[in-house]
Amino acid sequence: MHPLICGHCGEWDPEPDTSAGPHLLRCVSCGRTRPFLRLPLLCVAGPSGTGKSTVARALLTGLSDRFVVLEQDLLWVGGLRDPADDHRLFRSTWLRTAAMVQQSGRPVVLCGTVAPPELEHLPERTLFDGVHYLVLTCDPEVLSRRLLARPTWRDWDEERVDETLEYQEWLVTEADRLEAPLTLLDTTGTSPEETAEDVRRWVLERAGLFVSAD
Repeated sequence: MHPLICGHCGEWDPEPDTSAGPHLLRCVSCGRTRPFLRLPLLCVAGPSGTGKSTVARALLTGLSDRFVVLEQDLLWVGGLRDPADDHRLFRSTWLRTAAMVQQSGRPVVLCGTVAPPELEHLPERTLFDGVHYLVLTCDPEVLSRRLLARPTWRDWDEERVDETLEYQEWLVTEADRLEAPLTLLDTTGTSPEETAEDVRRWVLERAGLFVSAD
């Protein structure tokens, strides 16, 4: 079921209309409504080198029975790498993909480098009952060492590392000012297992499923 194609008349809805109800889409062409499950989208974000890919693999163990965990780079291929409009095609495709996946009844946990200004203005954003952002960060010196130690085929040099550090600084500075606030998680002094557990708890809290132990 394509979230932008009406199941009644077959027309394409470029801007989904969710005004008919929390779990309905209204066709802009024929006016009829169709069921559509809107769930929260959980984004585990942050600059390269902070542990997102490692966390994504670990989360499969603790969350796969209730969530679908996906890594953003999976679709970083071919024409989807078009830089036009801040990689609009890539980001819209991910929102549409996650919107279809959530029709299974399980929210999507999307792990990748993403921030509110890249998603919140897109028409597909309305397909979700909120988008939440957890941003992994790291001490700049540690992050720099991690990135420069990566295999040469990944093309990390001093200039690219400096750009990444600037991006992290921007995320930390703007965390409470963006249209969707960011939750920051410093991964410098924690093991991959500890970070994955922190992320798991955040996911469950945002999804309303976490109950603290007595």
